[in-house]
Amino acid sequence: QVQLAESGGGSVQTGGSLRLSCSTSGYTFSTYCMAWFRQAPGKEREGVAGIDTDGTTTYANSVKGRFTISKDNVKNTLYLTMDILRPEDSARYYCALRLSNYCPRPMHPVDYNHWGQGTQVTVSS
Repeated sequence: QVQLAESGGGSVQTGGSLRLSCSTSGYTFSTYCMAWFRQAPGKEREGVAGIDTDGTTTYANSVKGRFTISKDNVKNTLYLTMDILRPEDSARYYCALRLSNYCPRPMHPVDYNHWGQGTQVTVSS
């Protein structure tokens, strides 16, 4: 059974940093597409960053240069390192898994089969 569990969220001030983790189990971690999404109250879920099976990464324009997605194939864990955080980054962050090694649309939530419960990130000014 596929399981995804996010951790690492919290409250920080503008300019601060956080690292989110997504622990996974129940499938072969290294062979599928994964991504981070976020959703703020009253807004649609949006793609933040994606990583495919060969390590190619994709970022939303709003986070380029500030966020880094990475994965540890030994620990079966996906990470999102977030630097220079802004109040507009406040949201619930979700990791997502697409059970395919073909990742044509890394930022489209409908392409992902499995989701974690999310972790809250709050950035204060």
